[in-house]
Formats: sequence, structure tokens, C-alpha cells
Amino acid sequence: MEDAGDKQYRPELEKIFEKAVLVHLPRRQAGMNVLGGVVSKLPFQVSYFKSKEMQRQLNALLQKERYDAIHVQHLRMAPYLEQRSDLPRILDLPDAFSLYWQRRKAVKKNPLKKSAESWEASRVFRYEQQVIKRFDRTLCCSAEDLKYLQEKHGANNLSLLPNGVDLSTFHPKNHDYSHNHTLLFTGNMDYAPNVDAVLYFCKDVLPLIRKKHPDVKFIIAGQRPVAAVKALAAEVSGVQVTGFVEDLTEMYNTASVVVAPLRFGAGTQNKVLEAMAMGIPVVCSHIGFGGLGIENGEGAIMRTDAKGFAAAVISLLDSESARRSLGEKATAVIRARFGWDAIADTLEGYLLEVAAKG
Repeated sequence: MEDAGDKQYRPELEKIFEKAVLVHLPRRQAGMNVLGGVVSKLPFQVSYFKSKEMQRQLNALLQKERYDAIHVQHLRMAPYLEQRSDLPRILDLPDAFSLYWQRRKAVKKNPLKKSAESWEASRVFRYEQQVIKRFDRTLCCSAEDLKYLQEKHGANNLSLLPNGVDLSTFHPKNHDYSHNHTLLFTGNMDYAPNVDAVLYFCKDVLPLIRKKHPDVKFIIAGQRPVAAVKALAAEVSGVQVTGFVEDLTEMYNTASVVVAPLRFGAGTQNKVLEAMAMGIPVVCSHIGFGGLGIENGEGAIMRTDAKGFAAAVISLLDSESARRSLGEKATAVIRARFGWDAIADTLEGYLLEVAAKG
């Protein structure tokens, strides 16, 4: 954990897990790790999270306890267990990280930034290629990402584990489809794809929407908004930046349309799944859409350019029946395919398979 204040959540974690060990990674140490990464073959993304204390705590647990299977989350945590072929291990990738970096560098216009991100992208690709084959099973959450990893890395230990939605939390709550005045974007607002998405939306998409719906407001809801995001509230009329929101379901329910205009990233977008689960109309970009395994308009509308994105939003703002129809389709899709119970069963199957090799 990067914030020592996160220790307050230990009691909650211990309600779920038999034991929770929290290791603090001071930002100063993380910064030194990145500087050291200049002469390393590791991607900066991985170097950042190096911790001798983390390795010490992990080694102590592995020496004391016997585990049927070990679940490693994210490429960034892979170094801690990539060499332990004596242990049954799963590497769970939220996305194809090299695909994320490939798309990220593609939207950069500054030559220096583009060059720096190309360098990091190549390091991520090489590391990803070697490390995913060192685990007994490697998972990713999107069919699009799975296909990419299979084609680019030629690994035969890859499987799909979709993202899911807590249907006890995110479900229709008598949403009022009659209003057409509020657009919503949610997500951590210090995350580069989210920052880029709202800046792009305010600059290139929102003005087109306001030609038809001049009074529509745009709410950006999510913790840790960076300065460029905060500035939108002052620079663009009708834009509201909330910061951390205690109950996102209430925020989703206020929206006429949820927008997810991401231009880079990978995996699937939880913001899209959550809004769909609640029956809120969604317009999104291609990022993550392919991994949903649905047709365009089957619960969400996908558009890839500013004019098309704006036109899709306008069509929904113009019609209560269109908003209701799309929202109801979305709820049906999520309930059928993305509930946590079914996904948990899939993960359990992978863990049992890996444990049997131990």
C-alpha cells in the first residue's frame, strides 16, 4: 500500500481473509525504485513497486504455511513469485498491459512524451512476454485482451476471467428515464486514461452535444482529481468535479446518460458494467467494449470518433423511450453474463486446476 492510512482497512479485510498483511511502500522509496529502473530491464511500472519488506513478509509466509494455490494480481506483482516454479501460481492480469501502453503512446502528440512512452511500452511488452509463461495459468478479463496476448506472445497458458459486477449493489433503483439533462463520467481521476477521456470529452465532444442540448451538465465523479481535471469545473460551464463519492449508485442514478470516451487503455471498464447493471444508458468508446462480447446497441452504444460519440449521446437525450430501451437491455446483459457468482465459480475452477499440479 502506498498510503499508510490504508491500515485502517485491515479489520474489514480480516472479515474476508484469514490473515491480512499490509506492507507500506513509501513514495520516496517508490521514486528511488523508478530512478534505479533506468538501468534495469524491468518496466518502470514494475520497478515502482519493488519492496524488500514485501518480499521478506511474503517469504516468511511461504516458509511457514503451505498454500494450495497462489493468486498474483497484476503484472506489477509478478516479480515476487515469477521464479517460484515450485509453487502452484496464477497470474491475474486486469488487462493486457502492453496493449494499454501501445494505445497510450498512440494518443501522445508531444514528440518527447511519445518517445518516452514508446520506450516504456517496449519494456512492458518484453517483460510481459517472458513473465506470463512462467506462471501455471495467466488470466485476463477481456476476450479482446486474451486474443491479443495469444497472438503477440504465443503463450498457451492463457485463460479468460471476465470482470464482474456486484449485483446486490449495482441494480436498477427506479431510475427516472424522463430527465435528459445530466451526463456522467466516473473513475479514479488520477488515472491517465480517465484524465485524457474527460479532457477530450470537454474539448471535442461536449460542445457538439450542446449545439442541440445547451443546458446539459457534465459531472465528473471520482477520487483524487488531478489539477487539469479540477480546472475543467472553472473553465467549462456546466462541468462539475465531485472528488470522492461515498455511494456511486446514487450518482449513477442521477445520470441521464453515462459516457466513457476513453481513447486508450485495455481490459474492460467497470464504469460501463456498473452503469449497465443499474439500467443507465451508456455511450462508450471502443476501449474495453470488444471485451464485453456484446453487439453495438445491446446494452451500450459504442462510437470511436467525436462526431459519432456526440450524435449517439444526442439521440439518447432526444428520446426517453430510447434511454429506457437501452437501459433495460443493459440490465439484462449484465445479469446474464457478469454476475460475480458465475465469475467466482470460474476462478475457483482455475485455482483447483493449478492446485492439482502442486
